[in-house]
Amino acid sequence: MNRIAAIDWMRGIVMVLMALDHASIFFNEGRVAGDTVVSHIVGSSFVTEQFFARWITHLSAPTFVFLTGTAMALSILQRREKGMSDRNIDLDLFIRGAFIALLDIVVFSLAAGKLYLQVLYAIGVSMMLMTLLHHLSRRTLLLSALLLIFGGEAFTLLFWQPPGEVPLLLSLTFAPWFSESFTALYPAIPWLSIMMLGWVFGEWLGDRSEASLSVTRILLLCSLVLLTCFLLVRGFNDYGNMLLLRENNSLIQWLHVSKYPPSISYITLELGLMMLILAFLIWLKTKIGVRQNGPLLVFGQTALFFYLMHFVILELLTLLLARGELAQAFLAAAITLIVLYPLCYFYRVVKWRFPNSLLRFV
Repeated sequence: MNRIAAIDWMRGIVMVLMALDHASIFFNEGRVAGDTVVSHIVGSSFVTEQFFARWITHLSAPTFVFLTGTAMALSILQRREKGMSDRNIDLDLFIRGAFIALLDIVVFSLAAGKLYLQVLYAIGVSMMLMTLLHHLSRRTLLLSALLLIFGGEAFTLLFWQPPGEVPLLLSLTFAPWFSESFTALYPAIPWLSIMMLGWVFGEWLGDRSEASLSVTRILLLCSLVLLTCFLLVRGFNDYGNMLLLRENNSLIQWLHVSKYPPSISYITLELGLMMLILAFLIWLKTKIGVRQNGPLLVFGQTALFFYLMHFVILELLTLLLARGELAQAFLAAAITLIVLYPLCYFYRVVKWRFPNSLLRFV
């Protein structure tokens, strides 16, 4: 279906951007990572190319979480058409979510030497919660997601006054926490709200034909609404920025939004851009068709495998490449993508050959 190809392309794009961001962690001495009020120093300046190299990768996490919700909704529609019971669907979804969350809680935390909750924790917990939430009506799910997004800052700031200590339950749900023994970069609830939006979109998408112009039009309309909301929130420079306020009228300051935790300005900007790009990809599919083995499609169809393996490759590259400047990060990212393509292609072949194996969880 056109929409599936576009979704896979979109996921492939953000996986490439994510690889660049993580290559920057490994190899870029000047990497910028001040996208939270916890670590940003008011009045500090940014190196322009470093800021934008980080900023373009902000698209990755919200897009991936949103499209995870979309893909799950479409998958459930297909499974119901094949006669699979809701109980088995929910059980499979819960197990997959638990598996993904445990990758962060166990595997990546062991690698970090401390409990380190990143995007897989947020995705996994959100998937487990969706086993209950997806039974709500589409309208209720949409309104709940919007309430969490637009009311989340008010609730969070009742209990969180950075840089003060964050209670454990709050760090797991709403506010980030950084320490030598425990770090929660992705508290689950803000990301759950993004997944809920993606789920609503997926259910709506499942009702449309693959070539429907209404899909492109609704994406463009939603993009316009979201980007307008971003401009308003960032322009008023108060509520909706998670305390990471604009310090002047420069482009960098307009774009310097809070990712940890995700602010209204961050979510509306990134989802607005994502929908704009996705609308273009849906249109592009009607013009050029799909190369089944194109790199973006392959990466998008093996996203979790890509995520796990790209860390392995970057770690191995540290044996060959020294840390340097931004160019070194681009080089490492390019090598990583070149190595990953045949690995992801082979993994996709095996996974599709054995669709009911444990590989379906990765």
